[in-house]
Amino acid sequence: MKVRLLYRNADFDPDLPPAANEADLIEDLGLEPLFAALAKGDAFLDEVSRRVILRGLADPTEIRYRQAILRDCLDNEFAIRDMYAIAGSAIEAEKRIWMDANARHPGGLLQRSIELLTTFFQSLEKLRKIAEENGAGFKSEGMKTLFGMLARELDDDYLKSVKAQLASLTFRDGVLATASLGDGNFGTDYVLRRKDKQGWREAIGDRQSRTLDVDERDMRASETLSALRDRGLAIAATALGKSTDHVLGFFVMLRFELAFYRACLNLRERLAALEEPICLPKAEPPGTCRFACQGLYDPSLALTIGRQVVGNDVQGDGKGLIVITGAHHGGKTSFLRSVGLAQLMMRAGMFVAAERYSADLCSTLLTHFRREEDPSMTSGKLDEELARMNAIIDAVRPNDLVLFNDSFASTNEREGSEIARQIVRALLESGVKVCYVTHLYDLAHGFARSRRPDALFLRAERLPDGTRTFRLTEGEPLPTSYGEDLYRRVFADRVAAEGTAEAPQAAETPGEPGTGEAPRSTPAAVPKAPEASGAVTESTGSRPAA
Repeated sequence: MKVRLLYRNADFDPDLPPAANEADLIEDLGLEPLFAALAKGDAFLDEVSRRVILRGLADPTEIRYRQAILRDCLDNEFAIRDMYAIAGSAIEAEKRIWMDANARHPGGLLQRSIELLTTFFQSLEKLRKIAEENGAGFKSEGMKTLFGMLARELDDDYLKSVKAQLASLTFRDGVLATASLGDGNFGTDYVLRRKDKQGWREAIGDRQSRTLDVDERDMRASETLSALRDRGLAIAATALGKSTDHVLGFFVMLRFELAFYRACLNLRERLAALEEPICLPKAEPPGTCRFACQGLYDPSLALTIGRQVVGNDVQGDGKGLIVITGAHHGGKTSFLRSVGLAQLMMRAGMFVAAERYSADLCSTLLTHFRREEDPSMTSGKLDEELARMNAIIDAVRPNDLVLFNDSFASTNEREGSEIARQIVRALLESGVKVCYVTHLYDLAHGFARSRRPDALFLRAERLPDGTRTFRLTEGEPLPTSYGEDLYRRVFADRVAAEGTAEAPQAAETPGEPGTGEAPRSTPAAVPKAPEASGAVTESTGSRPAA
């Protein structure tokens, strides 16, 4: 019996080693809030979600196969939850029926297998009932194949015969076995015989029989008879044990593969509570250079702040390079993460966080985000960035996607721009797609001047009064990121909160006479606020709930 809910012609292999860049993806794209919403506190759902999402598909046909099953799961949520619970109960039953010391012998192994198979077939009957009652509501190839297998292989006649066979294997009337004498008069060729109505003498033929009565106090004779019984039961116990393992393997795989869809239901529930949209994306073949979205947003950000966030509309078909510039804290990094998350979710066969989304599949998703300073001081920040870039170059292949977030800004603008420019050009020439968020004007402006037909330039929107809308619009890079907006906002709020009496005297300048302005601090008297102070974050870009 095969499940085949993640692949059309294969089972998911949970023992595949993790990809080398999984840790970077989790950190750079902020995947932990997404995994937490998928798992909803269940460690097993968390494990399955990580494995499936981080080991995506690169075949549009296989992705559509999963998407069709996911659509069925979204439309038949209660049936999927029941099936998942049944599979889990069957596996828990195997753990409850312990293999004690007696189960190491054929008789004990046989008894344990009978108990397990009895429980398993009760669970299989429940699955078949769900298939019969809900089959009409499932349209996908995967679910129809699974339900068809349950109906075909678990019909009433088969289940009746299984119950009869299990009842006969309890051997309430004793064990009937035949054997031959081998070398040294040792028994050989043991065969377990079926007892039927004509009696055991007729079952073994017309041979003369001898009856041996054993004294109940003769322990050695009792042990010998017990050994003979186990020899007779050994073949049946082995065969039944294999059958038990086969059915148990079906439930293990059913639970594992259903867990992915069960987790998707959890995520859909969380995003629906925030009134955030989702859609099943259109996966295009690798290398077709497709990218178009409407209302694309970062689901991890929405889940973290607990309300809607601003989505973006982008038309990037035919664009192998996307350069994102603009105002500080304008939503650039959130958009970059939304691009990466959408690619990961699409490759897993999931819905994505957008109203509409289509893109070509990348073979591998790689990220190069800015890191904090090395606390051990064993290397400089630029050295660390170059070391990570070297690992990416070793791993990257044509049709991959690389996301850069303010990379190589740790050195001066001229040097950082030249390093980044040469790397990006080499990647594009190798057939790798690049999405780059940068404050390096020399880098962005250089690509804009080249008038590359495969380049798209997006800019974080800023209103004339300095307000960030957290939307991206098409536009060539500007020579400023409007850092003074943040300066004014941070320190105007600080001065207002502290009051004029607490303002540093050495930094005060009088307000204009008659204007009612409070004394203000000059830039020389106020220390520069670090960007990571948390005073202004991109989470302020959330839009109010509709």
